[in-house]
Amino acid sequence: MVRAPRWLRAAGMAAILGIANGCAVPASPAAGSPAAIAIASTRPAVPPVPIVRARARWVPASWADLPGWGDDHTRELWPALLAGCAKPADGWAGVCTLARALQPADDAAAREFLQRTLQPYRVESLDGQTQGLATGYFEPLLNASRLPRTAQQVPLLRPPADLATRKPWWTRQQLDTLPAARASVRGSAIAYVADPLDALLVQVQGSGRLRVTEPDGSQRLLRLAYAAHNDYPYRSVGRWLIDQGALRSDEASWPAIRDWARRYPERVNEMLWSNPRVVFFREEPLPDESIGPRGAQGVPLTPGRSVAVDPLALPYGSVLWLDTTEPLATQPLRRVVMAQDTGSAITGAVRVDYFWGWGPQSEQQAGRMKQPLRVWALWPR
Repeated sequence: MVRAPRWLRAAGMAAILGIANGCAVPASPAAGSPAAIAIASTRPAVPPVPIVRARARWVPASWADLPGWGDDHTRELWPALLAGCAKPADGWAGVCTLARALQPADDAAAREFLQRTLQPYRVESLDGQTQGLATGYFEPLLNASRLPRTAQQVPLLRPPADLATRKPWWTRQQLDTLPAARASVRGSAIAYVADPLDALLVQVQGSGRLRVTEPDGSQRLLRLAYAAHNDYPYRSVGRWLIDQGALRSDEASWPAIRDWARRYPERVNEMLWSNPRVVFFREEPLPDESIGPRGAQGVPLTPGRSVAVDPLALPYGSVLWLDTTEPLATQPLRRVVMAQDTGSAITGAVRVDYFWGWGPQSEQQAGRMKQPLRVWALWPR
């Protein structure tokens, strides 16, 4: 899944600039300055009206409509908001100017900033549906070898030289079975992993981290970033297993897929080939392990505060309020996030893919997440 991470957190932290009192009439602040924006944010707002987008309708709401609004650690949004403000959505310049100038002292100050500068809207489909789906994704961490070894034979590929000459290019099955297809990727391997399911996983997630063993035996950490694909649609292997009667729809999760593959190794290729899409990567350095991959907005994703959305329903850079639950639990997951990414399976108004981060726990959470969802968009007044 192509990822490109939104600044939901940033809007949640800030304090409004004060205005000095006095008998003299002060000079008007320059248009677009923090003071001018702060003054504008305190003026009576024009009553909001519904906003209709290509795949969503936004209905004006009140802050009291947001379940759990006062319980979130809203201040955590700030780093993601500032990252998103590097490429702000249309209409966000004023809020971003304030966000860069101010640092909220606590969650209450962050919420106050959001409430003063933004207007909540309930997000629904064009036919009025307010219930949707939340899934999860993460950045895999894989052990790999720069050269093929006995236990590491599955290549992770950069775009081959002939990719633009075939539309569509070879399918996954053709790449595994046809000599001409294999010849086209000769010399294109970035590294090799042991498990074909790991290779599929990093392609589905759209990026990954590799701990690579170099030919001299040294190791280094690098990032795989999405570069291209073979022009075939993505087909879910989980859906294929359901259609085969191997899993029920409520059982389809990444841990369940891995378990099925362990029990039926002779059918793994059949499952993998059901998805014709092949994703290619580029290699990037990873000097700071705390920085997430770049999402579709072009900014780094923040674990727990970035989500992938359908940009025709929710523009990149939007602040959102999510009302969903933790995977395999009834514990609420209610928080302010940024719309920073997208993916081929993320379509529709009330639909998000929640970025959990990286590491084993993130994989477990992301792989099991398939939760009911409601969404509110928080948009500049």
